[in-house]
Amino acid sequence: MGMTTPPRTLAEALRARDDESLAGLLRARPDLLNPVPGDITQLATRAGTRASVVRALEHLDRFALQTAEALAVATDPATYETLLGLLTGDGRDDGERLDDAGGAISDALPGALATLREQALVWGEDERLRLVRTAREILAPSPQHASPTGLGPTVAEATSGMSPGRLQEILTAAGLPATHDPVSAVTALAALFTDRTRMGELLDSAPAEALSVLDRLVWGPPYGEVTPNPTPPVKWLRDHGLLLPVSTRTVVLPREAALHLRAGRAHRVPEPRPPAVDAVANRDPQAVDSAAAGQALLAVNTVEELLKSWNGGGPPILRAGGLSVRELKKTATALEVPEPVAAFWAELAFAAGLLASDGEADERYAPTPAYDDWAELPAQDRWTHLATAWLAATRTSGLVGGQDAKGRALSALGPELDRSAAPEVRHRVLALLAALEPGTAPDPESVLARLRWERPLRGASVSAGDTTDLRSRIALWTLNESELLGITGRGALATHTRALLDAGPAEAAALLAPLIPEPLDHVLLQADLTAVAPGPLERPLADMLSALADIESKGGATVYRFTPGSVRRALDAGQSAADLHAFLAAHSRTPVPQPLSYLIDDVARRHGHLRIGAASSYVRCDDEAVLNEILADKRSVTLRLRRLAPTALAAQVDPASLLEGLREMGYAPAAESAEGDVLITRAGARRTPPRAAPVPVPEGPPVPDATLLGAAVRAIRSGDTAATVVRKDAPEAPGAPAAAPGSLPRTTSAETLATVQAAAMTGSALWIGYVNADGAASQRVIAPVRVEGGFVTAYDHTADEVRTYPLHRITGVAELADDATA
Repeated sequence: MGMTTPPRTLAEALRARDDESLAGLLRARPDLLNPVPGDITQLATRAGTRASVVRALEHLDRFALQTAEALAVATDPATYETLLGLLTGDGRDDGERLDDAGGAISDALPGALATLREQALVWGEDERLRLVRTAREILAPSPQHASPTGLGPTVAEATSGMSPGRLQEILTAAGLPATHDPVSAVTALAALFTDRTRMGELLDSAPAEALSVLDRLVWGPPYGEVTPNPTPPVKWLRDHGLLLPVSTRTVVLPREAALHLRAGRAHRVPEPRPPAVDAVANRDPQAVDSAAAGQALLAVNTVEELLKSWNGGGPPILRAGGLSVRELKKTATALEVPEPVAAFWAELAFAAGLLASDGEADERYAPTPAYDDWAELPAQDRWTHLATAWLAATRTSGLVGGQDAKGRALSALGPELDRSAAPEVRHRVLALLAALEPGTAPDPESVLARLRWERPLRGASVSAGDTTDLRSRIALWTLNESELLGITGRGALATHTRALLDAGPAEAAALLAPLIPEPLDHVLLQADLTAVAPGPLERPLADMLSALADIESKGGATVYRFTPGSVRRALDAGQSAADLHAFLAAHSRTPVPQPLSYLIDDVARRHGHLRIGAASSYVRCDDEAVLNEILADKRSVTLRLRRLAPTALAAQVDPASLLEGLREMGYAPAAESAEGDVLITRAGARRTPPRAAPVPVPEGPPVPDATLLGAAVRAIRSGDTAATVVRKDAPEAPGAPAAAPGSLPRTTSAETLATVQAAAMTGSALWIGYVNADGAASQRVIAPVRVEGGFVTAYDHTADEVRTYPLHRITGVAELADDATA
């Protein structure tokens, strides 16, 4: 009893694992939990399905995948020594290099094999390693397809349809004894190719041109096309079985011969160690943090500027969703950035929940109510909000301007921009940067090489319309976006970003705050109708100055320019000329220039002199001369004005168009309500209904937490116990079919009640079949304690707790064998 029996199936191998190992499998392959398997057999079956195996293979690093590929071309089962030999070779070529590589491979192979075992892709002891059949079908070569290693099918597979006469001809040409048994002939030919000495003698007798043909096929692809009259070298190879026919025009180099030519290696270049991330520059960490902090402040200001420009209602939404090319160009011009960068800022605001659709019939983008709360936060907290949203977002702005699988253009803020791999790639890129010394900027190509090694099968996303290496593209976008957002500075990871990744937003904000300049409460007014803000301004000052002046240039210092239109905008917002004079005098460190005072007074004197209302619309003015001047102006023709009274004109256009038309003519009209009161236009009045930030599209099932894993393992163990428990065979009715192994017990209601009552009196255990409220059937082992009111209260051995079961949901019962609990 002290000896352990090697597992015969994957289910037996999984059954022998402890709970921690089963939890590790479910953690590595969370798709196996949906739904929770009823027992170990169901778990093994699900772990062998093609979709699940492909998903597991996609999460392997390059060396673990190479190990699985080597097992796929090895005999089944294979020994550990055989697997190691396929990875290191037999040392017959370039011996010194292979010795060095072999040492690294020998050190890395146990870890790779442990990963494959943990994920239930490989099972069995080292003497009998077995690759899951589905994985072998995916990775192993076939008569029609080569494996990822470039090896072709075996001699037995390639000659499966060959005539015995042709086999005899090959044996004779190779100098092997003739045999009329096809199996013996195939075995003899395979033995020749695996015999180093005899194979060497055969190749020594081959023409030099034939060896050149083999050199082109040995590392794959192993297939070649031949003409009806092949050249002498190809004919020699075909006659001696080194090229076997797959079809009338195609031949293949058999696996055994290729392995001999490869010196026993399944891969040309095994990669047991991940490539290092190289540095291109080592900079002062303080300079890195300062540069990143400056960019972080610029990122916050840019997002705020974008949302301010859409305060009164942003651009319209396309019928298919997203921004039009024209609107994206306008946004890029307003922000003074290239269009891809403008798309990034718009997507970032959307991902952070600060921007959304207003939901109106004429659907437009507008800031959300969350924007107002965000705008009141300190700059460092606003940055952590943006950075956290960016890290988790699956929307990928780098795709804007490309095409989807159907050839349709991908627009900013539109659909089809979600890529579930984006968060994982971003975190992995930043983790690689965090592993470097502070101030170290990495070489982008080395970062890409490391990512390709870690996930070699997950580069392309053909289903999403991308046929190139999507992970590499996301990684490059991550490096660029990190610099824009202030995640990195001068290419190196900033200290506050390390804190964001390790400790969270609060710690990151605390480290970033000292690096951001304090907001100023003053500007410098100049005689050329400009104001210079030597740094970031306090929010009330910045809001008021934005309404009163236009931003002329941005940078370390922001230059504002006062114009008649900007002053009128402030007056439209409800400010008076006295208010503007007082505001400038209070916040300027220099005297208010006389030209600016004259500009404000001049615009204020004319502001509101005309009144606009709805008639469709009308103009009224106490000064008849002004109305006469308007009517005489040829530019007013498009407004279709006519006089209603000496002080009133009617127009055939709406009030907004009338306002705009008169302003273009040089007047400063004001809108009024139906009661005759002046309407004040307030900035930022338009907001969407409350909107939540878009939910990232998950990449497969979420990783379960410890509580769910523990419950799932207990449920699987309990179901397995019930399915494998030894029980007494119930007497069968005459002519009734025998119960199938593993099926639920079936008894009548009366038999079920009697058996359960008897077990409650004797304290014995029963095996029951049970169907829950969702219709899911399971098998359980219970010890009844009480039976009353149509329910049985029992200790459930499989769940290790006391439960109550309705009798009408029990399909049947059976007594356990006497040694079932031994």
